[in-house]
Amino acid sequence: MAEIRKDLLRDTWIIIAKDRALKPNDFPINKEGVHFSGNDKVCPFCAGNEIHTPPEIAAYRDKLSRANSPGWTIRAIPNKYSAFSLQNELKIEHTGINQSRTGVGQHEVIIETPEHDSELHEFNTDKIELVFKMFQERYLALANDARIKYIQIYKNRGIFAGASLVHSHSQILALPMVPEVNKGLPKYYEMHSDCLICNIIAQEKALGSRVIYEGDEFIVLSPYASRFAYEIWVLPKKHQAHFGNITVNERQELAFIVKQVLGGIIAILGNPSYNIAINSAPINSGKEKAYHWFVEITPRLIVTAGVEVTTGLYMNPVSPEVATQIFKEEMAILLKE
Repeated sequence: MAEIRKDLLRDTWIIIAKDRALKPNDFPINKEGVHFSGNDKVCPFCAGNEIHTPPEIAAYRDKLSRANSPGWTIRAIPNKYSAFSLQNELKIEHTGINQSRTGVGQHEVIIETPEHDSELHEFNTDKIELVFKMFQERYLALANDARIKYIQIYKNRGIFAGASLVHSHSQILALPMVPEVNKGLPKYYEMHSDCLICNIIAQEKALGSRVIYEGDEFIVLSPYASRFAYEIWVLPKKHQAHFGNITVNERQELAFIVKQVLGGIIAILGNPSYNIAINSAPINSGKEKAYHWFVEITPRLIVTAGVEVTTGLYMNPVSPEVATQIFKEEMAILLKE
């Protein structure tokens, strides 16, 4: 019999299969999850093709190299097809019962490597840490604009995760409003005057059945009400609202953990598509107290179906307790290598 669990963080319900679980090889799309059928001969993200992208906003590059030329290791550029611009004036309009606002904001692409066939999980820990450093620098730069109220950092890997280019990259979206995400955090704080994620960490550590790994700064677990099969959360043990305020030690440990987790996902699930999201507090709003930033990593093994679209209820065919045991075994192997 399935169990319907409350996802406190998103303030919704999740349907979890308890008595049976799809094994990694049972999923229909995982093997082809990263393949693209389009022509990829001219990749705008490869070194030497900088002319095919908008001018870079920031880059880590050789000292003797020039902007928008080869010699870089990581580049931040505007999304070529962005609907947002910081050059716009923020205007809010009401027409009857409808409301709109101008597209003030920024949509950036972080090109993680000049090499076309190198992926995030294949980088060494130092290179992954450098990617997170770029995320942090761009987060802080965008947060300086008082019109920006929310910053979302995310990565789509593979066609079923929404990626349109195979070259390894992530994206940063800065918005003039706070979207309806993680609304359970302020709701829980209002009811209990306490941090939901801090309490989740304390409870999961006490139970142990969903904890995959614990380091000095972070704990890795399968969330109690996982929306997706084999979904993983990486939670900072220290209460902190903003990803932008992490320390060098935290950034280094996060890079190590993400490398191990992605290695486990690739090995266990047959090279699937996946999404990575860095969820942080609203900015320039005075509402940070209720929030605790965290990372979620979601393999995309099943296409969203009618039940999710019509009811908002996610159906997960793999219980987080089963997923935890599988990941713990694989992580133990990876950590010994």
